[in-house]
Amino acid sequence: MQMTKEDFLAKANSASKNTLMETLDIEMVDYGDDFLVARMPVTSKVYQPDGVLHGGATAALAESVGSFASHIFIDTENMFVRGLEITANHLKSVTKGYIYAKATFLHKGRTTQLLDIRVTDEANNLISICRLSTISLPKKK
Repeated sequence: MQMTKEDFLAKANSASKNTLMETLDIEMVDYGDDFLVARMPVTSKVYQPDGVLHGGATAALAESVGSFASHIFIDTENMFVRGLEITANHLKSVTKGYIYAKATFLHKGRTTQLLDIRVTDEANNLISICRLSTISLPKKK
């Protein structure tokens, strides 16, 4: 039986319990054949000392959505995903609202994956551009 988008997103978000994603209030909000979107509220919890969004929180959002995107497109019975490298170019400051990270694949190999992650605000302004490489490894049995 095919899972509905709503059921899939509910299952994805329930996997975030007691993790960094829950701490930062990161929520998966949309997905398709080649993308996954997550959002995070911009509050004082993710500020740097001068009251703007911390780049590390943005990178955590990007790595969360990118790693999860890699995870949902592999055989999770036999494989697991780990991040190899993330880069983030921060272009604009944010002080409130939500930011959205959309992860799309640039390369979807059997072992390595490369994702482009665009982080935008609620008005679709580009906040950061990130790249994440992940690796799929066999689970030990």
